[in-house]
Amino acid sequence: MAKARIQFICQNCGSAHQRWAGKCDSCGEWNTLVEEGTSGGIGSGPGSLKSARKGRPVTLTSLDGDIEDAPRIVSGIGELDRATGGGFVRGSALLIGGDPGIGKSTLLTQAAAALASRGHRVVYVSGEEAVAQIRLRAQRLGVASSPVELAAETNVEDILATIADGKRPDLIIIDSIQTLWTDLADSAPGTVTQVRASSQAMIRYAKSTGAAVVLVGHVTKEGQIAGPRVVEHMVDGVLYFEGEGGHHFRILRTVKNRFGPTDEIGVFEMSDKGLREVANPSELFLGERHAKAPGAAVFAAIEGTRPVLVEIQALVAASTLGTPRRAVVGWDSSRLSMILAVLEAHCGVRFGQHDVYLNVAGGYRISEPAADLAVASALVSSLTGIALPADCVYFGEISLSGAVRPVAHAQQRLKEAEKLGFGRAVLPSGSGELAGGIGAGSFQPTALADLVARIAGSRRSRAEETD
Repeated sequence: MAKARIQFICQNCGSAHQRWAGKCDSCGEWNTLVEEGTSGGIGSGPGSLKSARKGRPVTLTSLDGDIEDAPRIVSGIGELDRATGGGFVRGSALLIGGDPGIGKSTLLTQAAAALASRGHRVVYVSGEEAVAQIRLRAQRLGVASSPVELAAETNVEDILATIADGKRPDLIIIDSIQTLWTDLADSAPGTVTQVRASSQAMIRYAKSTGAAVVLVGHVTKEGQIAGPRVVEHMVDGVLYFEGEGGHHFRILRTVKNRFGPTDEIGVFEMSDKGLREVANPSELFLGERHAKAPGAAVFAAIEGTRPVLVEIQALVAASTLGTPRRAVVGWDSSRLSMILAVLEAHCGVRFGQHDVYLNVAGGYRISEPAADLAVASALVSSLTGIALPADCVYFGEISLSGAVRPVAHAQQRLKEAEKLGFGRAVLPSGSGELAGGIGAGSFQPTALADLVARIAGSRRSRAEETD
């Protein structure tokens, strides 16, 4: 037996330290070192190995050769299949994270029931809930009659021994990976060593048998999946289940996928009967839009391969403070500061004495810079009190020089806007040929000042029509 030794493992990055310290030298986080014992197995360093095994040669091959599509298991839930790239890949491991109560277990219960109804063997292992609790959820969702095999277990060796009995499972759901523990690691469940060892054991089983494994992971207060980052590198795909408590929709966002596109999303609506697919997210995000209110602009976004139309709302109000407020919900606050600086420097629009509030309607989150033009239009509209045209969409990137730069997928954005009844668009010049329809009524400014002048000029034209 190798002599057990004590190490201090960082619960944030997984690095090992020989002695305790208040701050981790690798990631810089405070109070994350936890004492854990190792015994020459999982989590030990190279010096603790019993003996070095002689390596065996492997066959080398070339880049050129036959390529086979990854065999997939289609769940029948369209939005889930979209986010995973067409279904669960056999022999792959998928990690799903999300806030507590967001609906991860509900989604996986529905997916397990859908696959089991199609004749697949599905095993649902819960380390947080009893079997009776899972059955209550299944009754509420109306899928209690589905032949899903349930178990409430946290030991990895017991789980592997259970699923090895009988036909090989097509899908294994582990809820959650933070509750598992293995005999190979001498530490408490939820620690870095146990999470890493348990994940490695389940992934090894998936690769060796061809079963698809879905691991549920907790998230930290910053919204990142808890535990060592190495788990995200070990799995084949990482999905985040997002949503706001005050809104009824949920977004399943793909951030890593070895067998499909990344940055893909699936949209669901939470109801008392579970999660319902939302085939057209644009109608959901624009459902309660007030067309005549100033400070609102419709942005044509792209999420993976899907165009989505959302409303960006801005409120610019006179400030009584020495330092005006800048509040952002659903967008990057530093990006807002840049847009405000460009408007002041190149367009003469002053915000120094005003509070600025920016919100993406419906709790949606935007990460692409193509929203710059819509944000700038909403800010100018709110400051001047001029409502933007209700049938117009905006997209384009703004540079520090005030120029409007083209963005990708312009045709897809316009096609989605035209499908929802929009007749005009404001987009960068050089976005390609715009044939008929909404393209004929488009305005393509080369600089942000041109758009500001057009918005301000609409007030004069309206005043002349009134006279």
